[in-house]
Amino acid sequence: MKKTIVYKVSLDFANYSDSPLGDFGGNVATSLDGNAAFPSPPVKPADLKVQVGTFDSDVQAALMGGLQLTAKKNASREILLESLRANAYYVQTLASRNLDVLLSSGYFANSTNRAQSPLDKPAITGIENAAAQQLLVRVTPIDNARSYHVQTNSGSNGAWQDAGIHPQARRIVLPGLTSGTVYNVRVRAIGGSTGASDWSDPQSHIST
Repeated sequence: MKKTIVYKVSLDFANYSDSPLGDFGGNVATSLDGNAAFPSPPVKPADLKVQVGTFDSDVQAALMGGLQLTAKKNASREILLESLRANAYYVQTLASRNLDVLLSSGYFANSTNRAQSPLDKPAITGIENAAAQQLLVRVTPIDNARSYHVQTNSGSNGAWQDAGIHPQARRIVLPGLTSGTVYNVRVRAIGGSTGASDWSDPQSHIST
């Protein structure tokens, strides 16, 4: 008899830094909005979007420094995490035996491979202009990767900036760029025994 695989929603988002967590929460809110497979999440997508917006604003404010602003950011982060966990358990209850449906929620699944090992280093196979002020990045898929973390910078000595956590490798869209600017892009795979792979070799492309 064929064994039925039961999938569990990954809760690794709790370990994301602030910017990737905001991106992840926004993606979950968008993915659950109008998703017929998940008609009644504990935290409604509209409410989750508000929490993400508040958290993102608090993150930006906390960059100015100060204990009060940092405490406010930490508090809104905990509110967002609590909501994401509540919806994660709901998604798992309804989609534990259907990986495609589970992934449609914006959440990721834990690997069913118990013998975890370090993930291979991904390679960027191409970058092109998807639309005005958008780049389309394609990356080699990595076995057992849960998602792909992207960073960019726009100068030879510029600091790397988070550009989101993305669920798949073959089509990663980076919006909100500046026309005429050359962007360096690097990607790492999330998951495995070490939590993340090494960063890919960076590649550059100009945004139109």
